[in-house]
Amino acid sequence: MHFSKKCSVFKVVLSALLLVALLQLLYLSFLSKLHGKQQRYKYSELFGSKKTANQVEKNPRREHLRYSLSTGGIFDGSGQYRVYKNLIKSDFSTNQKPGADPRSHHLALATHTTINNLHHLSSLLERWQNPLSVAIFANGQDVKFATAFVYALSIFCPQVQALVDFHLVCHSGEMASFPDQDREHFAGLEEKGCSGVFAKLESHRDKYKNYAIGSNVSYPNNLLRNVARSGTDAAYILVIDIDMLPSANLHHQFVTMLMRREPAADEVLVLPAFEIRHTRKMPATKSELVQLYQVGEVRPFYDELCPRCQAPTNYSQWVNLARKSSGPLEVAYTINWADPWEPFYIGARTVPLYDENFRQYGFNRISQACELHVAGYRFSVVSNAFVVHKGFKVQGEFHSRKDEENRKNRMLFRSFKESLKAKYPNSPRRC
Repeated sequence: MHFSKKCSVFKVVLSALLLVALLQLLYLSFLSKLHGKQQRYKYSELFGSKKTANQVEKNPRREHLRYSLSTGGIFDGSGQYRVYKNLIKSDFSTNQKPGADPRSHHLALATHTTINNLHHLSSLLERWQNPLSVAIFANGQDVKFATAFVYALSIFCPQVQALVDFHLVCHSGEMASFPDQDREHFAGLEEKGCSGVFAKLESHRDKYKNYAIGSNVSYPNNLLRNVARSGTDAAYILVIDIDMLPSANLHHQFVTMLMRREPAADEVLVLPAFEIRHTRKMPATKSELVQLYQVGEVRPFYDELCPRCQAPTNYSQWVNLARKSSGPLEVAYTINWADPWEPFYIGARTVPLYDENFRQYGFNRISQACELHVAGYRFSVVSNAFVVHKGFKVQGEFHSRKDEENRKNRMLFRSFKESLKAKYPNSPRRC
């Protein structure tokens, strides 16, 4: 009798466990179907599905993209490039009220790239987590590819949708169009979502270098920087390359600093620039960075190729400062610009633009830093923030025409410096 009761209890417990397991399976199945339904809805939203125009719910992103493309963009000053500004607008930008104080969103990050480096956006956005303006240069078939995938990113990636504004630049003879004839680019994304979009972007990774897109194709880096800068309404902007990361919490540190004091009108805040061995994890704090710096896994940016280009930063002094990674940004020291220093900095949106005559390799950032110097700006190095480039820059990894382009841009830089004398006739400073 006692044994029979034990068996009955065991059967009840076993039945209960089986029932719980069955309910869990049903719940997981329901979640999976719900997720699939949501993704399929997003996929149909890309193109409006096969319903009639009256049946399809309006998709603001799709309509904005169609409108932006229908304008045909605008030509740059040279007439050689077509610019589609704000091709995709983030929720953050869309929700900004007209005439709002730009200080309401303080600091934005601006960057530029081709499609083959756009996969870096994932790690950059993960680190930054604040407004981001991205200017993309595309050539030939990549114009269609770029349009399709920035649209997919804005639909399938919530963080991109929330924070990233995309701008497209192509040659003036090319035009971008809505990707409803390119649905093969989106195959499978209804199941994979955002990770699927970045996986597809990975397939274009290292297809070519930015400066070796084609024999007659010039990468307009300074035009792209200006497009990205003007594509945000933030009061202050940090311009970096897309394969770089800022230190963690930089946005919060800057906002905290603004509560105490704003940078002077003639001041930019320099973030020391480093590069890290590609096998190493990107440091988030100054303590992590200095530890790697002391064992040679991190070094000054362009240390092998052009040590003078960053030397004025005074790395030895900066490394030996206190390693605080919290609290507001703090100015450690102020230094005068010296040729050929090309610092990365946070500057007001009123800072002079980059000279768009510089393309390809050489003197594109130095020329802008030179103008800041002549215009009377001072360069204040912060003690507790930095930027890091993924991988060491080494000889032999550049495109074959690098030296030729550098010589050409050196001649352009000489004439540029002469033009600054006329632009700032009362300035005692020279480059």
